[in-house]
Amino acid sequence: MNNAEIHEKLVAEDKPDRCVMIMNRALSGGHLANAIAVIALTVGARHPYFVGEPLVDADGVSHPGLIPIGIPMLQCSAEELRQLRAKALEKGFDVVDFPRQGQKTKDYAEFLDAMKTAAGDEIEYLGMAVIGKKNAVNRLTKHCEMM
Repeated sequence: MNNAEIHEKLVAEDKPDRCVMIMNRALSGGHLANAIAVIALTVGARHPYFVGEPLVDADGVSHPGLIPIGIPMLQCSAEELRQLRAKALEKGFDVVDFPRQGQKTKDYAEFLDAMKTAAGDEIEYLGMAVIGKKNAVNRLTKHCEMM
């Protein structure tokens, strides 16, 4: 089953209640912030039910809803990230990954082309989100370090 099929099955059958981000520990600064933002935007699009109800302040002003379940931020090495991604997909979790090729260009068409020529074992991941049931996601990621 590919990642798109996993995502559809998860959402249709058993809405996930956990999202964990695991980032490549070699990233820092703007590259880290960019990778987190890209992954987070995609997770929000794929799992809109993670967004909570709007927040209303004492003046009655409405603010956009935020994620009420929290997102643990973890880190590991590039090789550990690759292995964790494979295990997550094997176990049927939804995975939103961000390959290094995404930060080598500012043009999405070039990014698409770069991915078409990258063999799976050549891809270095900058980070990923793993989405699934809480206990299962926690078991999968228990060996990762907190950021």
